[in-house]
Parts: sequence; structure tokens; C-alpha cells
Amino acid sequence: MLNLTGKNALVTGIANNRSIAWGIAQQLHQAGAELGVTYLPDEKGRFEKKVRDLVEPLQPSVFLPCNVQDDAQIDATFEAIEKQWGKLDILIHCLAFANKEDLSGEFSQTSRQGFTTALEISTYSLTRLAAAAKPLMKEGGSIVTMTYLGGVKVIPNYNVMGIAKSGLEMSVRYLAAELGPSNIRVNAISAGPIRTLASSAVGGILDMIHHVEQIAPLRRTVTQLEVGNTATFLSSDLASGITGQVLYVDAGYEIMGM
Repeated sequence: MLNLTGKNALVTGIANNRSIAWGIAQQLHQAGAELGVTYLPDEKGRFEKKVRDLVEPLQPSVFLPCNVQDDAQIDATFEAIEKQWGKLDILIHCLAFANKEDLSGEFSQTSRQGFTTALEISTYSLTRLAAAAKPLMKEGGSIVTMTYLGGVKVIPNYNVMGIAKSGLEMSVRYLAAELGPSNIRVNAISAGPIRTLASSAVGGILDMIHHVEQIAPLRRTVTQLEVGNTATFLSSDLASGITGQVLYVDAGYEIMGM
């Protein structure tokens, strides 16, 4: 029912076939969007090959390296998009990282470097990418990012990533207020726990998933494709009146008190 034909969508954060970004990319493609994909470059090119092979069936017309800790790479990415497409309609931000040692144990023991790294990649990158995307969203657009319940409530071992997600959710609101006059909408999806490459670094992630399956109203957690459906909706004209919001896609877990 969703039709994104004629829309150009840039998806960041695909690492493998368990990535939430991969679920989103599939659903955007199914809705007819023209896809662009970024990957995290490494010296041996392993990430590039893995992501390229995975997304090949979706036939992305833009495939670029983009390390969000490198301003030159961010600028080059959006320059390439402007040259290839001329405009950008949809930006999907699925980027988060914290050192593994900062995702277990005592939060007060978070290192200065670990704190800075987590917020730079997981939080600031949304603002930086939105600033680069704004000039290309000439006809308006939609920016969607990924958050988690740990940004508003204490989740064991989530630690510094909870601070990063809290900052990310507030960034969504400030960006929505700034970009709204340009008809650019900014929203976040708070997904239930899903076993991904990123979440596997969180201590006790399987216990978290099992707990949600027992407590959530739907008695299960959610899938990457379910999150992808919501991202596709938020990227479409059907969501034209929605901005600055955090939508929970977590089988209802967020509403439970105990």
C-alpha cells in the first residue's frame, strides 16, 4: 500500500543480514524507493564486500564508504548523492557504537574515551548527517533514526548507550523543530531488543530478549522487517503530519509496569 516510487533513500548502518538497517532497506525497496547504501570502510575491505554482497538484490544505485567520525567522508558521501540523484528524500540513521567494556558492569566506570566515542557515533552523527542532507532535501524529506527504551529508563548493562540514546531522542526533537519549516520531518523508532551485531555487545542481551517475550503484551519481541515497515511508513506521505516523535515498535513492552 505504501508507494515510494520516485523517492531516493539513503540507508546507513547495514552490517549484516541481522541489521535493523537491512530490514528497513528491504522494505523501502519493496515500496519502490531508489536506494543508496553506506558502509563502514576498513583497511582490508571486508565490510565493503559483506555489505555489497548482501544488498546486491536491492540494486542500490549509490554505494559509498562513510565513517561518521570523518567529516571529509560525510561531505564526500553527500556530494556523490547530489551528483547521482540531484536530491535526497529519505535518510535512515541506524548508527550506534560503544566499547564492549562499557556495556556491562558499573556505569560509573565508563571511561572518558568510551563516553566520547559512544556519543560521537551514536548521537552526534545524526545531527551531522542531517545537516549534510538538508540542502539535498529540496522537496522536503524524512529522517528516521533508531533508539531504544534504555534511553528513557534504566536497562541493565546498557550504561553509556542509554545516555547516547537519550541524547539522540532529544536531538530528534531539536532537528524536527529546525527542519520543519523546510518540510523535513525527523522521527525515531524505539525498537524492542533484537539480536544484532550491535546489540550482541550488550551484556545479557539474550536475557533481555527472553524477558520481553514473557512480559510484552504480544508475548514476543519484534523483527527487523516489522521495524522496516514502520520506517517505511514514516518515510512516506502517509506520515506527513508526524515529526519529532519516538514511535515504539516493541510488541507493547514499553507500556508495562511490571
